[in-house]
Amino acid sequence: MHNTKGCRFCACEKHEKCFELSDIFGDKYSIQHCSNCSAYFLYPPPTKEQLAKAYDESYYGKGDEKFSSSFFEDVLDVFRKKRAKKTAKSLKTGAKVLDVGCGNGKYLHFLSKYGNFQLFATELLGNSAKRAAKIPDINLHIGTIESANFPENYFDAISLFHVFEHLEEPQKTLKIISKIAKKNARVQLSFPNIDSYQAKRFKGDWLHLDPPRHLLYFKPNDFISLMKEYGFELEKTSYFSIEQNPFGMVQSILNRLSSKRDMLFESMKGNKNYLSDVKASQLFFHKCFFYCSFPLFVISDFFASMLKKSATVKFIFIKKN
Repeated sequence: MHNTKGCRFCACEKHEKCFELSDIFGDKYSIQHCSNCSAYFLYPPPTKEQLAKAYDESYYGKGDEKFSSSFFEDVLDVFRKKRAKKTAKSLKTGAKVLDVGCGNGKYLHFLSKYGNFQLFATELLGNSAKRAAKIPDINLHIGTIESANFPENYFDAISLFHVFEHLEEPQKTLKIISKIAKKNARVQLSFPNIDSYQAKRFKGDWLHLDPPRHLLYFKPNDFISLMKEYGFELEKTSYFSIEQNPFGMVQSILNRLSSKRDMLFESMKGNKNYLSDVKASQLFFHKCFFYCSFPLFVISDFFASMLKKSATVKFIFIKKN
């Protein structure tokens, strides 16, 4: 059970408020900085009712895909294929691969096209899990990694792509990953960079805070040090992401200029209830701004990535002991 007064990661009750923010439902929170483990976390912790509301059909999408337009899903598939192809090059035939929080399962589906691997996944109950369950290549566990009871020293590769920030018990999850990963297993993680220019500039308006779903953040260097405690050594970090970072800039600017947060993103998911009081002309402006400014923010992210200040970060770790 999480200590509701303490840090999301270490439970220390000594922490300092950085800034305030609100979610799309109007609930108010703050981002706190832990004086013990250096984590940044959402406070107060959202209730079960708040999380259930945040992870309803409007989040997962009601149809066969999360986004209302097949165009956006096709674009995401390009990035999924690219990740899968890179991962496959590092794996031997028959390798056991686990994707924690697999979403619709397409990353593993594409991975199966690049080699003969044993594919495992976890995903919480919802429409994403229903989509992943339709993919025959995946051994899917619907639930948390804690409830999956995977054997120790079992996996050759584990991935958590933009999952870590959602975890209600992140310390427990890292302990489990350390146990179930074989020696020399590769673990890939990606999450929002709380030390980014976007985070510092936009604070509560930053898209990648995504309250109340995103619960925890670490600065990259602090996270690298943390992973050493679990037996992992850093192999590679990367900051440049066309998939994540330019849109983060677009939506964060629009959040700063608008009375409601994440309107463009919610429109992409077809969340009509949230947008029922938004004028069509305002949404049209948001879309025009997106298409016109996106190339510029791809360029700006390239330079931000050189300084390790991009909006998201990806790590590859190797299990050493």
